[in-house]
Amino acid sequence: MHQKILILDFGSQYTQLIARRVREAQVYCELHSCDVTDAFVREFNPAGIILSGGPASVTEAETPRAPQAVFDLGVPVLGICYGMQTMAAQLGGKVENASKHEYGYAEVRARGHSRLLADIQDRCEDDGKAWLDVWMSHGDKVAELPPGFQVMCENAATPIAGMFDPARNFYAVQFHPEVTHTLQGKAMLGRFVHDICGCGQDWNMPDYVEEAIAKVRA
Repeated sequence: MHQKILILDFGSQYTQLIARRVREAQVYCELHSCDVTDAFVREFNPAGIILSGGPASVTEAETPRAPQAVFDLGVPVLGICYGMQTMAAQLGGKVENASKHEYGYAEVRARGHSRLLADIQDRCEDDGKAWLDVWMSHGDKVAELPPGFQVMCENAATPIAGMFDPARNFYAVQFHPEVTHTLQGKAMLGRFVHDICGCGQDWNMPDYVEEAIAKVRA
């Protein structure tokens, strides 16, 4: 049985790309709406969970939230854009409207002490600072870290452009690693599903199709 990644969709235009990148890493994943139940999350038994971006604002009432089981299950979690913001809000951090919205190309300074970004960079300055070229699309930002979290990457417009809790293997980025404009995005997602979640490279679409056909014929 393949290890599985659960992707929860908060409405981002890029969510299908997350699934594509995970499958390109030869890991089985399923994409489901963010409003699934706690019981569904537990029964899915994922090796890791990815929270997608989305158009809503965490600062408004009645906006989507992740099922609590996502954070209670004890598996690694990666939040992307809105996924980062709802992770922060649900775990005790603070999210607010950004005075400067970021849409498009941006540079972030990576702090290499996290498992997700260690040795992943686009360039390194003489002083040792590592930088990543990324794609941003957000109007809100995490203003205060939740308890247990550290800053993972930053820039002038978004001082908390990424965060992580090493004890729980929770990671989150304000940018979109799933799009090709984030040059190291494929490496980041591969690092998450393989090294952090522990998934092997044992799945591919042709084999999946053959297995599905065999089940139908059985």
